[in-house]
Amino acid sequence: MSDAFNYLSVLLSIIMGLAITQILKGFRGILLARVRVRIYWPSLVWAVLLLAMCVEIWWSQFGMLGRSDWTLPMFYSVLLQFIIAYMLAAIVLPDFFGDDEVDLREHYFSHQRWFFGLLILELLSSLLKEFALSGGYHETTNLVFHIVFLVAAALTMTVRNETFHKAAAVVGMTLFTAYTVLLFWHLR
Repeated sequence: MSDAFNYLSVLLSIIMGLAITQILKGFRGILLARVRVRIYWPSLVWAVLLLAMCVEIWWSQFGMLGRSDWTLPMFYSVLLQFIIAYMLAAIVLPDFFGDDEVDLREHYFSHQRWFFGLLILELLSSLLKEFALSGGYHETTNLVFHIVFLVAAALTMTVRNETFHKAAAVVGMTLFTAYTVLLFWHLR
């Protein structure tokens, strides 16, 4: 009976809608405050990547439509992934209040450890969700990508070198694009 998932998906959709709103609100702030914003392109790359990630997380939930054997732990494993995605979206770009200059580079590095720490939690919650829903890891490609992303996020969380972070943004976007094309191009 898909009514169970339809009921549960309302809360998930609200959280993901709020996450997407946070990112779009950040882009809106950059546009409206453009004369006082110091752009740092890795911040923008991570924001775009997060926007795509939020859409991909929402998209991948379609596979749960026919599921009728929901338990509270199963739902919590899915809910956790959505909540962490929201938290990532909430800190990827700054709020735009007042008339002060907004330095995206300063914001990026002042939230670096939290952002990539949350990204690690997001990846772990994705693995937890897969295990909770299917009892294991049946898609080797998915597991390999998660391990690569986890190692990359851990490195990016700890390294402070600006050149490294610029490269990490490009590599992150490239890997995420490959991951999405290989695993989530079609609804399952």
